[in-house]
Amino acid sequence: MGITHYLKEIGRGKDGARSLSREQAADLLGQVLDGSVTDLEVGAFCLAMRVKGETAPEMAGFLDATHARMNRLPATVTPMVVLPSYNGARKLPGLTPLLALLLAREGLPVLIHGTATESSRVFTSEVLSALDIPAQVAIKSVANGEVAFVPTALLCAGLQRLLDVRRVIGLRNPAHSLVKLMNPSLGRSLVVGSYTHPEYALSMAATVELMGTDAMLLRGTEGESVADARRVPRMQGFVAGRSIDLQESQGGTLATLPDLPAQIDAPSTAAYIRRVMAGDSPVPAPIVFQVAHLVRLISLM
Repeated sequence: MGITHYLKEIGRGKDGARSLSREQAADLLGQVLDGSVTDLEVGAFCLAMRVKGETAPEMAGFLDATHARMNRLPATVTPMVVLPSYNGARKLPGLTPLLALLLAREGLPVLIHGTATESSRVFTSEVLSALDIPAQVAIKSVANGEVAFVPTALLCAGLQRLLDVRRVIGLRNPAHSLVKLMNPSLGRSLVVGSYTHPEYALSMAATVELMGTDAMLLRGTEGESVADARRVPRMQGFVAGRSIDLQESQGGTLATLPDLPAQIDAPSTAAYIRRVMAGDSPVPAPIVFQVAHLVRLISLM
């Protein structure tokens, strides 16, 4: 059928573009993920949505299309905590693996999914490798108390291709938003979604409410799903799309800052995480709060 008629709607510029229905958005992205449209059409879709921005029904449709094509993990008895990891570390050490290990220590199954989207950052997959946690090579279940890392390409090859478009045109596209809200499990999961700009907090919350998702939203560390170790951000919870205020933002940096590693490379970050898990260094307070709130949300699901 093609997506030209959709491009005519969404590609009229910031003020003239029209939004798609949830069903139309699902059809559009489904064709993109299936590889049934040309590279030129994919580029036009990415640029048009970059200018227009996604509505909550459009993002819900994009998620519908992605979930329908994803190789999803088996359901777990205890709801799984899902940590998307796509931003990587630029100035601060990437502590998403620390959050995952702390949650696993609470007896929860924890899934990290992600891929490298740039060449200049240190990605979670590198830190996990340094911690002797290899990437899955085939979809399998995650046990209670286990941390698993699943590359995006294993979940959905079409989604990986769409994320890779950024390397060509240099701009984010809807895939970079939907990966932070998707549920890669066939069962009930708690998705930890992060944002970098306040306006994304509103749009992500609207999508979570529309989808009826179990989630935590917060302004994470450089876009990662872990709280900044130096300050306490607002943490908003959702159970079946119903909002729960978990943690108010505490302005400014902490009075006592954690002794973070000076370097952000994978070996240095992994060594720091090992010290924390062994009790030789304290868990940064914002991450302590985040773990406690996530455990509480799981109990409410």
